[in-house]
Amino acid sequence: MVSFYNSSGTQVTEFLMICFPGMQDTQQWLSIVLAPLLVLALGANFVLLLTIWQEVLLHEPMYYLLAILSVLDVILCLTVIPKVLLIFWFNMKPISFVGCFLQMFIMNTFLPMESSTFLVMAYDRYVAICHPLRYPSIITEQFVMNAAIFIVFRNLLATMPTPVLAARLNYCASNVVENCICANISVAKLSCGDIRLNKLYQFVSVWCLLGSDLVLILLSYCFILRAVMHLKSGGAATKALSTCGSHLILILFFYTLLLVFIFTNKAGKNIPSEVPILLNVLHHLIPPALNPIVYGVRTQEIKQGIIRLFKYQR
Repeated sequence: MVSFYNSSGTQVTEFLMICFPGMQDTQQWLSIVLAPLLVLALGANFVLLLTIWQEVLLHEPMYYLLAILSVLDVILCLTVIPKVLLIFWFNMKPISFVGCFLQMFIMNTFLPMESSTFLVMAYDRYVAICHPLRYPSIITEQFVMNAAIFIVFRNLLATMPTPVLAARLNYCASNVVENCICANISVAKLSCGDIRLNKLYQFVSVWCLLGSDLVLILLSYCFILRAVMHLKSGGAATKALSTCGSHLILILFFYTLLLVFIFTNKAGKNIPSEVPILLNVLHHLIPPALNPIVYGVRTQEIKQGIIRLFKYQR
């Protein structure tokens, strides 16, 4: 177990989270938006998971991948947003060292897991459109199991050093984190040690994981568009693109919001510090709320399954 001491030699046992340093008087109004979005995100994902579980017609690899995405969304939501709301409503700013680094670990690991899930889903759509006759033999339940193992271990091994490196620093100064969450750099900069390695590893790991996923996703959709353009039937082309529509919408939203957060965070003093903090919080809430809704509205099988689910409950 790692011990932490402040400058007076007294052991420090917790951090204090100061969400929006310049908006202390108005941050409670933000909870009016965050709380309903949290309820929507959790409710929509649980309904989607229950629908996939109960509907035999949805026991297919494509929907299993969607279930994995929902589980990751729920975990990310529950890791970040409840603590933010507790700070807003009850001024519960303290968080233990163990709790802080656990939150850091989950955020740094499960966010790339979500990106990897999008990558596997893109491959699923690529096979379905470019190699439809081979789809049943390639995209199987065993494929989903192997993909899940790949998603977990690839991101677990790559992101584990981030909280470990942060936890090994000597925290001898302030314990006030000017953020709503235990982000790696927000916590590490409170230490008295050299954090260049922390910054470098986070930069490399983020761009290697998320960057490679995004490149491969874009590449798969280039192959998909090329295959669609060679279809002679306009109706077949429309149907092929419609099967990718929901997935493409979620990918664009996920990576757009993520890239905006990264670039605003790098802008430093040119942008108010509250902006990247807010974007980071919203990135743990809006995609989880959006993902099941987009698939529920645009996918006929899921829509019918949800309708049958509520009829059965009555």
